[in-house]
Amino acid sequence: MAWLGSWDSFVKVVEAGSMAAAARRLDCTRAQISKQIGELEREFGVRLFERSTRRLSLTPSGEIFLQHAQRALGAIQSTEVALRNQGDAPRGVLRISASITFGRMYVAPLLPQIVAKYPELSCELVLTDALVDLVEDNIDLALRLTKAPPEDAVARKLVHMKRVICATPAYFAAHGEPATPHDLVHHQCFTMLPGDGGQVWQLVDGQGEEIRIPVASKFAFNNIDCILNAVLGGHGLGMLPTYLCGPDLARGSLVSVLEDYEPLSSVGRYLYACYTPNRVRVPKVSAFLAELEALFDPLPPWGK
Repeated sequence: MAWLGSWDSFVKVVEAGSMAAAARRLDCTRAQISKQIGELEREFGVRLFERSTRRLSLTPSGEIFLQHAQRALGAIQSTEVALRNQGDAPRGVLRISASITFGRMYVAPLLPQIVAKYPELSCELVLTDALVDLVEDNIDLALRLTKAPPEDAVARKLVHMKRVICATPAYFAAHGEPATPHDLVHHQCFTMLPGDGGQVWQLVDGQGEEIRIPVASKFAFNNIDCILNAVLGGHGLGMLPTYLCGPDLARGSLVSVLEDYEPLSSVGRYLYACYTPNRVRVPKVSAFLAELEALFDPLPPWGK
């Protein structure tokens, strides 16, 4: 199946927009990509790309070939997944993606349990706050906190990710507690960079009405752990997920306020398990999903 590499290179050139960009994705040289495309064009006797100094564009023949190449490569990938995971026992390498903080706290501790239960299985946990591509990054299952699960993937809702507005008792003793959402404008309120809803906090009252409050702080972070540390340091208020701040609330290190209002995050209320359709019945994915559901049912660890 020597043709596979050339077909995949052609698809990558279309997706990336240039041979140079495709070469970076495939970790090879532009000359290698150009040679593969040239060989394809000679083999089929047609031009696949219109070339100019500024950009590449598909010819009509290239458009037709793209459709068939994508279907063929997708079928081959599905076949490989099915063969690697034949039988009922989870086996092979399970690649999981999760956000840095949540993955460190709740997913990483699951891995020793699952590999002990299934001796033929090994796991790789990719922690990143960036959005991964399930296919390009070879991810079997991604855990995503999102309002809009990807349309080309299966998305199973796992758990409600509650948030609270909180600060330390010492901060409230010095600055007072906000009695209404509009009182937040008088406090330092930490938001995520580049912006968890921008410099605006969104809350929903008991009647379902949304309230938008402009907030500000003298410093900001792109990491939720840093926001927690700033709040614990008494520097202001945070809109924090209870999976992170729950232990501090239980100890009394933090106090939540405005509990008649639900804080909203730009990333949504729910955690989803996302995976491509060809992994729906793959034993290693099913086994990991079962472990996750057991972790969150009837209550998640931070709600117990």
